Amino acid sequence: MSVYTRVDRPALEAFLHDFDAGLLVEYSGISAGIENTNYFVTTTQGRFVLTLFEQLSRDELPFFLGLMAHLAEHGVPTAHPLADRHGRYLGELCGKPAALVQRLSGSSVEHPDAAQCAAIGAALARLHLAGQSFPHERANPRGPHWWREASARVHDRLGPDEAKRLDEELAFQFAHRHDPLPRGVIHADLFRDNALFEGERLTGIIDLYYACTDALLFDVAVTVNDWCVTEKRELDPERTRALLAAYAAVRPFTPAEHASWPAMLRAAALRFWLSRLVDLYYPREGELTHTKDPDAFGRLLAAHVRGTPSLLA
Repeated sequence: MSVYTRVDRPALEAFLHDFDAGLLVEYSGISAGIENTNYFVTTTQGRFVLTLFEQLSRDELPFFLGLMAHLAEHGVPTAHPLADRHGRYLGELCGKPAALVQRLSGSSVEHPDAAQCAAIGAALARLHLAGQSFPHERANPRGPHWWREASARVHDRLGPDEAKRLDEELAFQFAHRHDPLPRGVIHADLFRDNALFEGERLTGIIDLYYACTDALLFDVAVTVNDWCVTEKRELDPERTRALLAAYAAVRPFTPAEHASWPAMLRAAALRFWLSRLVDLYYPREGELTHTKDPDAFGRLLAAHVRGTPSLLA
């Protein structure tokens, strides 16, 4: 959610004219995240988030905007996109595809407790169940095929030990694929900065622009790897149990998912280790950008290799 495209006030006012959103009061760029340009927008009729899509094509975007509307209409706390006067969710601003969505209340939590982890676990399970009735599919663009491509890009930049660890993990993952696992729509990026809370109450799940069709357990692993990790880059037992138990109370895990959990935790850590390495060595220019530390997921992956608990120990 960095700012790559500068939006001036007249251009934004012209864009808003196509929506029944009132007159522009103020707007400001959002510096968190790395993929799209985002602004907070306040009008005389409400508060919104404006997104200009920097990587996704116009043809890809109906999947995400339709999914957001579907989930919101099925009781999942996601931001519903705003339709313009012609009933379209997708417009254009500064030469980029753009959308306006509801701005949900609350704020992200940097240090979630067990109750907040339980809330996100239950909500993720409800998202997975609601996604079963969404009629469209999208392959995971950061799946195993991308792991190979990303590894080739960064391999020569790594030290010998890191390169060896990467090669060994790729070999392990391609020997442990998870095709028989339950599949469906996943968020694929449900980190702490993509959920909003008011105290212990979850008010929103945001930024679904990595959403795709994949193993539901991979989504659980991605979420656990961020919400339940300690400063030492290991899983905190209490928060992990809280998240997994709350999830399983809504959608119980299958025997195959229990068996695949250790490898899936490693797969989720590998995916974000690689993406952060790519961002580090091949940065994109932007007005407000920041690169996240890849070592955080490199260390977490190493911890998972040393040993992981069972799915609901």
